[in-house]
Amino acid sequence: MDYNGSDTLPGPRAEDHLPHTAQAAAKIVIVGGFGVGKTTMVGSVSEITPLTTEETMTQAGIGVDDNYGSESKTATTVAMDFGRISITDQLVLYLFGTPGQQRFWFLWNGLFEGALGAVVLVDTRRLEVSFEVMGRLEERGVPFVVAINSFPDAPSYPLPELRSALDLSEEIPMVECDVRRRASSRDVLLTLMRYLHSLTMTGSLR
Repeated sequence: MDYNGSDTLPGPRAEDHLPHTAQAAAKIVIVGGFGVGKTTMVGSVSEITPLTTEETMTQAGIGVDDNYGSESKTATTVAMDFGRISITDQLVLYLFGTPGQQRFWFLWNGLFEGALGAVVLVDTRRLEVSFEVMGRLEERGVPFVVAINSFPDAPSYPLPELRSALDLSEEIPMVECDVRRRASSRDVLLTLMRYLHSLTMTGSLR
């Protein structure tokens, strides 16, 4: 029974319905270390109310999870975040945000299945976390772009310096963003779509 005492379960809200013009959909994964802004990005850009699996952080994570730079964070994703955005009238992206804590990285394998591409969010205070993240994507052959998320207290470096520090090839796009802003998050996704299109045109994406 629903909350009104009826035997009929409430259906999806009108705004959650897939646009009738949609002709193609793609799965995109948002990855990165703990506290880099994955949940925020999915929430800011999703046109539907995002599904989140955030749980309150407890003392069990002390000494296990590296929360440097995110000491004030009180909740963390333990499975995934899910959202949706229409890039055009015909193309819809399904967004899956991965958990950032390394003890939950075993869940990434399932989230990567069927993914067309990925966004790697980077916090300049913890560049070292990004190496293993990008390495996992490369191992699975998932194309990705790198987005430097702007934190108020994080050091700022020119993109060429960050590219060198991350040992990132020139072919892989790198952009700066503020995932709290919908337009900025959408621009990152558009950068990824343009990159995937270029790989398709050159035969690098299969």
